[in-house]
Amino acid sequence: MPMPAFTPAFAEPAAVSPFTAAYARLTAVFPALRVRETGPGGALPGGPEWVPATRLAEGGPFLDEFLARDADQALRDYGRRPRPDVVATFGLHRYAWPLCLLVTVPWFLHRRVPRVPVEAVASRRTPGELAVCIEEFACLPGDSAAGAPGARVVADEEELRAEVRAAIAEHLTPVLDGFRPRMRRGPRAMWGMATDEITEGLWYLGHLLGEEERARHEAGLLLPGATLPYAQAAGFRELTGADGELLSTRDRASCCLYYTLRPEDTCVTCPRTCDSERVARLSAAR
Repeated sequence: MPMPAFTPAFAEPAAVSPFTAAYARLTAVFPALRVRETGPGGALPGGPEWVPATRLAEGGPFLDEFLARDADQALRDYGRRPRPDVVATFGLHRYAWPLCLLVTVPWFLHRRVPRVPVEAVASRRTPGELAVCIEEFACLPGDSAAGAPGARVVADEEELRAEVRAAIAEHLTPVLDGFRPRMRRGPRAMWGMATDEITEGLWYLGHLLGEEERARHEAGLLLPGATLPYAQAAGFRELTGADGELLSTRDRASCCLYYTLRPEDTCVTCPRTCDSERVARLSAAR
């Protein structure tokens, strides 16, 4: 089925905004992802290479076309065609992991939390790029951006963490609904995926930024458990290596289904991976 046509014209990237520095730093340490901001009220990019988040939320033939690329990639990478639910899981991960960074990175770096409803985001897989139109954001008292258009000041750090959870849930709720029929998972398992995307994305970017310990701490405060709709706490724990060194790990709330293609190679945070194997692999990585 051909991709639907979109209007190719779009607003020029916004001038310096309260989020420009955070997204620039994200790209500096992780060049595979670029964020393009449009000014408030600006149009998102169009054209067949851009995927509006609203279309993913709709499901249907558009989502089938989107996921067909994941099926083809898996066949190229692993030499076997994955099950449809595995394809959908891979496709959701490739979308949700960077989407969560759109919110968590400016919060982590500058304590600013953008609202990013599905109407405000489009993505382009090659090259990895997100386009976003930020109309509203939350910040703390005393932030230099508190007087900017769309700013909303909240009382303290805990209220700001609630804004992070709410912003991601606002975006992912309709997207998860669009993917769910193809994934054969219930709501808790779907939100388990969201929990993992938030936690592991922030953990990884913290490592790239040279602030891995703080990233684990912040993720633990952000997702302490009992914060619906998220399925569990960030859940970091420490293992002890052969030389007494501490090795950080966690147990995923969901399964990425990679084992269905490579049964012998589980993720290091997969509940299927025993602690002795985690210690061996984490020690080797060090």
